[in-house]
Amino acid sequence: MDYSSYTMASLFAQLGLANDEMSIQRFSHQHPLDNTTLLADAPFWNSAQAEFIREQIWQDSDWVEVIDQLDLMLRR
Repeated sequence: MDYSSYTMASLFAQLGLANDEMSIQRFSHQHPLDNTTLLADAPFWNSAQAEFIREQIWQDSDWVEVIDQLDLMLRR
């Protein structure tokens, strides 16, 4: 399977967010996540974004690795 399309930039694009490096870094600094909130339950997602994240985790899809990276990035 080709995992090259499952990058942070492609995840941001999938979520409908700006996906250049600066935008990704800005997003991570502007949206810190506490240790008690699940990523999909974060208040900054719209319903479609939250559902995408929830479904990908539930299905243990190829997106999970990069979703986990995003989760860690937001919890710094």
